Amino acid sequence: MAEEIVVPEWDPDTVGIAYRYAAIADHIALRIKAGHFKPNMPLPGERALSQEYGAALGTIRRATEELRDRGLVATLPGRGTFVKPPESGE
Repeated sequence: MAEEIVVPEWDPDTVGIAYRYAAIADHIALRIKAGHFKPNMPLPGERALSQEYGAALGTIRRATEELRDRGLVATLPGRGTFVKPPESGE
């Protein structure tokens, strides 16, 4: 049986010295790993994430870019950002 991953609620006061976009990307990545966002599922829109994380749209865009750089999501212009299926062997 797979180990359940506990995702703490977002708390901007725990970011510390990290850039806010990186902390948001880390939190979303943990949510993906925990199965909150399943493969091929769209992430909430930028405005929804901005509201959820209490961050500017530019910060959310940078967090999404970071998730793309990590290979966790893919953005399709005009369609949204989707969780990529895990690579084989993961």
